Amino acid sequence: IHSLNVDNLLELAVFAFASCLLVAHVFVFNDWSGIQSDVKDSSRVTWTFLTRGVSRSALGILSAVLLGLSLLLFAFLGKTSLSLAVALAGSSVLYSAPIFDLKGEPIFNSLLHLVGGTLHFLLGYATFAVLDARAVAIGGFFGLVFTAGHVTHEVRDYDGDLVNGIRTNAVTFGKRRTFVAGLILFTVAYAVLAALAVFALIPRL
Repeated sequence: IHSLNVDNLLELAVFAFASCLLVAHVFVFNDWSGIQSDVKDSSRVTWTFLTRGVSRSALGILSAVLLGLSLLLFAFLGKTSLSLAVALAGSSVLYSAPIFDLKGEPIFNSLLHLVGGTLHFLLGYATFAVLDARAVAIGGFFGLVFTAGHVTHEVRDYDGDLVNGIRTNAVTFGKRRTFVAGLILFTVAYAVLAALAVFALIPRL
């Protein structure tokens, strides 16, 4: 945003609200999809929506409403923003939906987070500027950080995923190796950030 005015302040407000709705949809849809395994996980069962008196059908409706409102607002911001939002929702479906369930496919689940983290950045970028190679390069940093956080999160959830037979990276390759992989990814991400500054793709200060 080179300068603030009434138009782009309105766009910023719409983008912020639409993004919150989209992220909320992703989390709600993940909870809706994974409830059968969550109720078998002693560390999660007391926090599930079922124990709070919310039915699975009600949560499914909430997920759909959140997505619908989000896409409606992104449509207001333009075709590119809408397309990126749809792609993000699609990656969420691939990760969480029982029919695909890539959450339980090691490596592929991390690749989805790499793509998703990058798309999240590009979604904001595309709201105020034309997408270009520079945007994708910067987005890669956020994608790497998102992926590193994901594999670290898998280490924390190892016991529950093991009980439920969910083949995450931690379950497949072991907690220590997965934690080290997360550390390496975080390191690579900040090496990328440094490279972006060296090549003047982002401000050095």
